[in-house]
Amino acid sequence: PNTEWAKDTAIVRDPAGYLLTGPDLLDRGMPPAGWPLERLPSFLETSVPGSFAAGDVRSGAVKRVAAAVGEGAMAVTLVHRYLRAG
Repeated sequence: PNTEWAKDTAIVRDPAGYLLTGPDLLDRGMPPAGWPLERLPSFLETSVPGSFAAGDVRSGAVKRVAAAVGEGAMAVTLVHRYLRAG
């Protein structure tokens, strides 16, 4: 995946370089170290609250255009929800 830019951020990547999101960030039901919120990460949310990933850069993605489009649409909804929660 083209995620080299993430190495300089707090976004967690798997050994292959894919971005971990939502449930894939959890370790025995606990969020990653440094997760600042009381809630768990949303499905497409990275280890940085309010930062979402969709499509081929996401660990576990189906690697299909239609799936990426659907995830992108879902990410927009999750961003709106995140911004409303303020």
